[in-house]
Amino acid sequence: MKKYKKAIYEPNMKTVKALMISGQIEGHTILPEGIKATKYEEVIPKILAFEEDDSVGGVLVLLNTVGGDVEAGLAIAEAIAGLSKPTVSLILGGGHSIGVPLAVSADKSYITHTASMIIHPVRMNGVVLGVDQAFDYLSRMQDRINSFIVKHSKVKEEVLRKLMLNTTEMSCDIGSILYGQEAVNAGIIDSVGSMSEALRELKRMVNSL
Repeated sequence: MKKYKKAIYEPNMKTVKALMISGQIEGHTILPEGIKATKYEEVIPKILAFEEDDSVGGVLVLLNTVGGDVEAGLAIAEAIAGLSKPTVSLILGGGHSIGVPLAVSADKSYITHTASMIIHPVRMNGVVLGVDQAFDYLSRMQDRINSFIVKHSKVKEEVLRKLMLNTTEMSCDIGSILYGQEAVNAGIIDSVGSMSEALRELKRMVNSL
């Protein structure tokens, strides 16, 4: 059971902070101008600041992301999961690709009725050598992503892999698209809900400490 850090403040001083993750997750390579990006080197220090600030009682993670750099996305997800304060995530528009670990990294996850999640295998950009080592690297990276999702949600490993390897849903890709309740039914997200419901749950968690 996760132990929360007990903040030192009066009850009426408890606050919650919002962390917005939108657009594409930018990693070590700078994205072209004009692309909406979330930079991990900016987000992680914010998460650290939330952890260190005793006036912050909890964090609401708002997601509308197409995914992006896997290493950067996992780093942000691990930082959120490592917070000792209550966290709630809410997928507003999309929580695609590496956005899935980000969504499940919170203590409680929500998705709006119209929001979607794309579940697909990890990709590799640039030059790819046709050797066993390259495919082994992709396989191990996929295992890292899958293990994080399974650990922080209710989805079963076999269900997750089936969703990722689905060849019948997207005409030019492999994977699955889940909307609202479908993501909950799969065990990836906890509940369908709105902004007010996610915030209400977070405040309940903060006030119960």
